[in-house]
Amino acid sequence: MSILSIENIYKNYGSVQALKGVSFNVPKGSVFGILGPNGSGKTTMLGIIMDILKPTSGTYKLLGEVPSEIHRRQIGTFLETPNFYHYLSAERNLHIAAAIKGRGSEDIPRVLEMVNLTHRKKSRFSTFSLGMKQRLAIASCLLGNPSVLILDEPTNGLDPVGIAEIRALIKKLQLEGTTIIMASHLLDEVEKVCTHVAILKKGELVATGGVNEILANEDIVEIGAANLSALQLSVEQFSGYTSMKLEDNLIQLFYPIGTINLEGINRHFFNEGIVLNHLQLKRKSLESKFMELTN
Repeated sequence: MSILSIENIYKNYGSVQALKGVSFNVPKGSVFGILGPNGSGKTTMLGIIMDILKPTSGTYKLLGEVPSEIHRRQIGTFLETPNFYHYLSAERNLHIAAAIKGRGSEDIPRVLEMVNLTHRKKSRFSTFSLGMKQRLAIASCLLGNPSVLILDEPTNGLDPVGIAEIRALIKKLQLEGTTIIMASHLLDEVEKVCTHVAILKKGELVATGGVNEILANEDIVEIGAANLSALQLSVEQFSGYTSMKLEDNLIQLFYPIGTINLEGINRHFFNEGIVLNHLQLKRKSLESKFMELTN
Protein backbone atom coordinates (compact mmCIF):
# COMPACT_ATOMS: atom_id res chain seq x y z
CA MET A 1 0.00 0.00 0.00
CA SER A 2 1.24 3.49 -0.89
CA ILE A 3 0.90 6.05 1.86
CA LEU A 4 1.74 8.85 -0.59
CA SER A 5 1.22 8.90 -4.35
CA ILE A 6 2.71 11.68 -6.48
CA GLU A 7 1.20 11.92 -9.96
CA ASN A 8 2.75 14.04 -12.75
CA ILE A 9 3.57 17.04 -10.55
CA TYR A 10 4.72 20.24 -12.24
CA LYS A 11 5.73 23.40 -10.42
CA ASN A 12 6.64 26.61 -12.24
CA TYR A 13 8.06 29.81 -10.81
CA GLY A 14 7.41 32.10 -13.75
CA SER A 15 9.50 30.76 -16.60
CA VAL A 16 11.47 28.45 -14.29
CA GLN A 17 10.27 24.85 -14.08
CA ALA A 18 11.20 23.55 -10.63
CA LEU A 19 9.42 20.20 -11.13
CA LYS A 20 8.70 18.56 -14.46
CA GLY A 21 6.09 15.81 -14.35
CA VAL A 22 7.38 13.99 -11.28
CA SER A 23 5.59 10.77 -10.24
CA PHE A 24 6.44 8.27 -7.50
CA ASN A 25 4.84 6.24 -4.72
CA VAL A 26 5.93 6.04 -1.08
CA PRO A 27 5.17 2.58 0.37
CA LYS A 28 3.65 2.45 3.83
CA GLY A 29 6.24 1.77 6.51
CA SER A 30 9.19 2.71 4.29
CA VAL A 31 12.04 5.15 4.82
CA PHE A 32 11.87 7.07 1.55
CA GLY A 33 14.78 9.28 0.54
CA ILE A 34 14.38 12.20 -1.86
CA LEU A 35 17.81 12.88 -3.33
CA GLY A 36 19.25 15.38 -5.73
CA PRO A 37 21.88 18.09 -6.10
CA ASN A 38 21.12 21.71 -5.28
CA GLY A 39 18.38 23.03 -7.54
CA SER A 40 16.97 19.59 -8.29
CA GLY A 41 13.54 20.33 -6.77
CA LYS A 42 13.79 18.43 -3.45
CA THR A 43 12.64 21.33 -1.25
CA THR A 44 9.87 22.25 -3.69
CA MET A 45 8.61 18.67 -3.61
CA LEU A 46 8.57 18.60 0.19
CA GLY A 47 6.73 21.94 0.22
CA ILE A 48 4.00 20.52 -2.04
CA ILE A 49 3.63 17.36 0.05
CA MET A 50 3.18 19.52 3.16
CA ASP A 51 0.74 21.87 1.40
CA ILE A 52 3.04 24.85 1.85
CA LEU A 53 3.25 25.13 -1.95
CA LYS A 54 0.64 24.41 -4.59
CA PRO A 55 1.64 22.49 -7.71
CA THR A 56 1.14 24.16 -11.07
CA SER A 57 -0.44 20.92 -12.23
CA GLY A 58 -0.62 17.29 -11.20
CA THR A 59 -2.05 15.62 -8.11
CA TYR A 60 -0.98 13.78 -4.99
CA LYS A 61 -2.83 11.57 -2.53
CA LEU A 62 -2.29 10.67 1.11
CA LEU A 63 -3.52 7.27 2.24
CA GLY A 64 -5.18 6.86 -1.15
CA GLU A 65 -7.29 10.02 -0.82
CA VAL A 66 -7.07 13.67 -1.83
CA PRO A 67 -5.39 15.33 1.17
CA SER A 68 -7.54 17.15 3.69
CA GLU A 69 -6.73 18.82 7.00
CA ILE A 70 -7.48 15.50 8.71
CA HIS A 71 -4.87 13.74 6.57
CA ARG A 72 -2.28 16.47 7.10
CA ARG A 73 -2.62 16.17 10.85
CA GLN A 74 -1.17 12.68 10.44
CA ILE A 75 2.11 14.20 9.19
CA GLY A 76 4.91 15.39 11.47
CA THR A 77 7.47 17.71 9.88
CA PHE A 78 11.06 18.65 10.65
CA LEU A 79 12.24 21.31 8.22
CA GLU A 80 14.80 23.56 9.82
CA THR A 81 17.35 23.86 12.57
CA PRO A 82 15.56 23.14 15.88
CA ASN A 83 13.86 26.32 17.12
CA PHE A 84 13.05 26.11 20.83
CA TYR A 85 13.30 28.44 23.81
CA HIS A 86 16.88 28.07 25.00
CA TYR A 87 16.14 28.90 28.64
CA LEU A 88 13.29 26.40 28.98
CA SER A 89 13.52 22.67 29.62
CA ALA A 90 12.94 20.01 26.98
CA GLU A 91 9.65 19.09 28.64
CA ARG A 92 8.42 22.69 28.80
CA ASN A 93 9.36 23.31 25.16
CA LEU A 94 7.32 20.28 24.15
CA HIS A 95 4.32 21.55 26.15
CA ILE A 96 4.50 24.79 24.17
CA ALA A 97 4.81 22.88 20.88
CA ALA A 98 1.79 20.74 21.84
CA ALA A 99 -0.27 23.85 22.67
CA ILE A 100 0.61 25.46 19.31
CA LYS A 101 -0.38 22.28 17.47
CA GLY A 102 -3.47 21.79 19.60
CA ARG A 103 -2.62 18.19 20.30
CA GLY A 104 -0.30 15.76 21.98
CA SER A 105 0.45 17.20 25.44
CA GLU A 106 -0.43 13.84 27.02
CA ASP A 107 2.03 12.30 24.57
CA ILE A 108 5.11 14.13 25.89
CA PRO A 109 6.42 11.31 28.14
CA ARG A 110 6.14 8.82 25.25
CA VAL A 111 7.97 10.97 22.70
CA LEU A 112 10.73 11.88 25.16
CA GLU A 113 11.28 8.18 25.78
CA MET A 114 11.16 7.51 22.05
CA VAL A 115 14.07 9.88 21.39
CA ASN A 116 15.96 8.82 24.53
CA LEU A 117 15.68 12.18 26.30
CA THR A 118 13.57 11.25 29.34
CA HIS A 119 16.60 11.59 31.60
CA ARG A 120 17.15 15.14 30.30
CA LYS A 121 13.55 16.32 30.28
CA LYS A 122 14.21 18.94 32.98
CA SER A 123 17.41 20.22 31.35
CA ARG A 124 17.42 23.54 29.56
CA PHE A 125 17.55 23.38 25.79
CA SER A 126 20.73 25.50 25.81
CA THR A 127 22.61 22.64 27.52
CA PHE A 128 21.84 20.13 24.77
CA SER A 129 24.29 18.95 22.13
CA LEU A 130 23.27 19.51 18.51
CA GLY A 131 22.32 15.84 18.18
CA MET A 132 20.09 16.10 21.26
CA LYS A 133 18.49 19.24 19.82
CA GLN A 134 17.73 17.38 16.61
CA ARG A 135 16.20 14.52 18.59
CA LEU A 136 14.04 16.93 20.59
CA ALA A 137 12.82 18.44 17.31
CA ILE A 138 11.87 14.98 16.09
CA ALA A 139 10.10 14.38 19.43
CA SER A 140 8.04 17.51 18.72
CA CYS A 141 7.16 16.07 15.29
CA LEU A 142 5.98 12.87 16.98
CA LEU A 143 3.42 14.61 19.21
CA GLY A 144 -0.03 13.28 18.38
CA ASN A 145 1.47 10.07 16.98
CA PRO A 146 1.53 10.96 13.25
CA SER A 147 1.76 8.07 10.81
CA VAL A 148 4.16 9.96 8.50
CA LEU A 149 7.29 11.97 9.30
CA ILE A 150 8.88 14.39 6.83
CA LEU A 151 12.51 15.20 7.65
CA ASP A 152 14.54 17.75 5.72
CA GLU A 153 18.29 17.11 6.17
CA PRO A 154 17.86 15.56 9.64
CA THR A 155 21.61 14.97 10.10
CA ASN A 156 22.76 18.33 8.73
CA GLY A 157 25.70 19.69 10.72
CA LEU A 158 25.93 16.76 13.12
CA ASP A 159 29.14 15.05 14.19
CA PRO A 160 29.49 11.28 13.70
CA VAL A 161 27.94 10.56 17.11
CA GLY A 162 24.92 12.76 16.35
CA ILE A 163 24.51 11.19 12.91
CA ALA A 164 24.56 7.71 14.45
CA GLU A 165 21.91 8.77 17.02
CA ILE A 166 19.55 10.10 14.33
CA ARG A 167 20.17 7.04 12.15
CA ALA A 168 19.26 4.72 15.04
CA LEU A 169 16.15 6.78 15.79
CA ILE A 170 14.95 6.64 12.18
CA LYS A 171 15.36 2.86 12.13
CA LYS A 172 13.52 2.58 15.45
CA LEU A 173 10.60 4.67 14.18
CA GLN A 174 10.35 2.58 11.03
CA LEU A 175 10.25 -0.64 13.06
CA GLU A 176 7.30 0.82 14.97
CA GLY A 177 5.40 1.42 11.74
CA THR A 178 6.11 5.09 10.98
CA THR A 179 6.61 6.04 7.34
CA ILE A 180 9.51 8.47 6.96
CA ILE A 181 10.16 10.73 3.99
CA MET A 182 13.52 12.45 4.15
CA ALA A 183 15.58 14.72 1.95
CA SER A 184 19.32 14.52 2.39
CA HIS A 185 22.58 15.20 0.60
CA LEU A 186 24.52 12.71 2.78
CA LEU A 187 24.30 9.76 0.44
CA ASP A 188 26.12 7.38 2.77
CA GLU A 189 23.53 8.00 5.47
CA VAL A 190 20.64 7.62 3.03
CA GLU A 191 22.07 4.29 1.87
CA LYS A 192 22.23 3.09 5.48
CA VAL A 193 18.68 4.03 6.54
CA CYS A 194 16.47 4.33 3.44
CA THR A 195 14.49 1.46 1.96
CA HIS A 196 13.39 3.43 -1.12
CA VAL A 197 14.64 6.49 -3.00
CA ALA A 198 13.62 9.01 -5.64
CA ILE A 199 16.47 10.83 -7.39
CA LEU A 200 15.77 14.23 -8.94
CA LYS A 201 17.84 16.20 -11.43
CA LYS A 202 16.82 19.72 -12.52
CA GLY A 203 13.21 19.03 -11.61
CA GLU A 204 13.01 15.68 -13.38
CA LEU A 205 12.75 12.24 -11.81
CA VAL A 206 15.68 10.17 -13.05
CA ALA A 207 15.22 7.06 -10.87
CA THR A 208 12.90 5.74 -8.19
CA GLY A 209 12.40 2.42 -6.43
CA GLY A 210 13.83 0.27 -3.68
CA VAL A 211 17.41 1.09 -2.73
CA ASN A 212 18.48 -2.42 -3.72
CA GLU A 213 16.73 -2.03 -7.07
CA ILE A 214 18.45 1.28 -7.78
CA LEU A 215 21.82 -0.22 -6.94
CA ALA A 216 21.22 -3.58 -8.61
CA ASN A 217 22.37 -2.99 -12.16
CA GLU A 218 25.65 -4.87 -11.89
CA ASP A 219 27.90 -6.63 -9.42
CA ILE A 220 31.58 -5.80 -9.04
CA VAL A 221 34.48 -8.09 -8.09
CA GLU A 222 37.76 -6.52 -7.02
CA ILE A 223 40.85 -8.65 -7.51
CA GLY A 224 44.53 -8.03 -6.79
CA ALA A 225 47.84 -9.85 -6.93
CA ALA A 226 51.51 -9.13 -6.23
CA ASN A 227 52.24 -9.18 -9.98
CA LEU A 228 49.60 -6.81 -11.32
CA SER A 229 50.86 -6.99 -14.93
CA ALA A 230 50.53 -10.79 -15.00
CA LEU A 231 47.06 -10.50 -13.47
CA GLN A 232 45.98 -8.05 -16.18
CA LEU A 233 47.19 -10.38 -18.92
CA SER A 234 45.32 -13.30 -17.34
CA VAL A 235 42.13 -11.23 -16.99
CA GLU A 236 42.19 -10.61 -20.75
CA GLN A 237 41.95 -14.38 -21.26
CA PHE A 238 39.12 -14.68 -18.74
CA SER A 239 35.42 -14.54 -19.67
CA GLY A 240 32.05 -13.84 -18.08
CA TYR A 241 32.51 -10.21 -17.09
CA THR A 242 31.10 -7.33 -19.13
CA SER A 243 33.84 -4.76 -18.49
CA MET A 244 36.90 -4.12 -16.37
CA LYS A 245 38.62 -1.13 -14.75
CA LEU A 246 41.96 -0.61 -12.99
CA GLU A 247 41.64 1.40 -9.77
CA ASP A 248 44.11 1.81 -6.87
CA ASN A 249 46.25 -1.14 -8.03
CA LEU A 250 43.19 -3.38 -8.07
CA ILE A 251 41.23 -4.69 -11.03
CA GLN A 252 37.46 -4.30 -10.95
CA LEU A 253 35.43 -6.81 -12.98
CA PHE A 254 31.81 -5.92 -13.71
CA TYR A 255 29.25 -8.71 -14.01
CA PRO A 256 25.51 -9.01 -14.68
CA ILE A 257 23.59 -9.30 -11.40
CA GLY A 258 23.73 -12.74 -9.80
CA THR A 259 26.30 -14.30 -12.16
CA ILE A 260 29.43 -14.08 -10.00
CA ASN A 261 31.18 -17.27 -8.82
CA LEU A 262 33.98 -16.17 -6.48
CA GLU A 263 35.29 -19.71 -6.07
CA GLY A 264 35.51 -20.14 -9.83
CA ILE A 265 37.31 -16.81 -10.24
CA ASN A 266 39.84 -17.73 -7.56
CA ARG A 267 40.38 -21.19 -9.08
CA HIS A 268 40.92 -19.77 -12.58
CA PHE A 269 43.74 -17.45 -11.55
CA PHE A 270 45.32 -20.08 -9.27
CA ASN A 271 45.43 -22.48 -12.22
CA GLU A 272 47.12 -19.70 -14.19
CA GLY A 273 49.82 -19.52 -11.51
CA ILE A 274 48.53 -16.30 -9.98
CA VAL A 275 47.70 -16.18 -6.27
CA LEU A 276 45.13 -13.50 -5.54
CA ASN A 277 45.88 -11.39 -2.47
CA HIS A 278 42.58 -9.54 -2.81
CA LEU A 279 39.18 -10.92 -3.83
CA GLN A 280 36.08 -8.96 -2.83
CA LEU A 281 32.49 -8.78 -4.04
CA LYS A 282 31.20 -5.22 -4.04
CA ARG A 283 27.92 -3.52 -4.80
CA LYS A 284 27.80 -0.26 -6.64
CA SER A 285 27.37 2.43 -4.00
CA LEU A 286 24.39 4.78 -4.02
CA GLU A 287 26.89 7.60 -4.38
CA SER A 288 28.35 6.22 -7.61
CA LYS A 289 24.87 5.52 -8.98
CA PHE A 290 23.75 9.01 -7.94
CA MET A 291 26.71 10.57 -9.76
CA GLU A 292 25.98 8.57 -12.90
CA LEU A 293 22.35 9.65 -12.92
CA THR A 294 22.82 13.32 -12.05
CA ASN A 295 25.93 14.06 -14.12
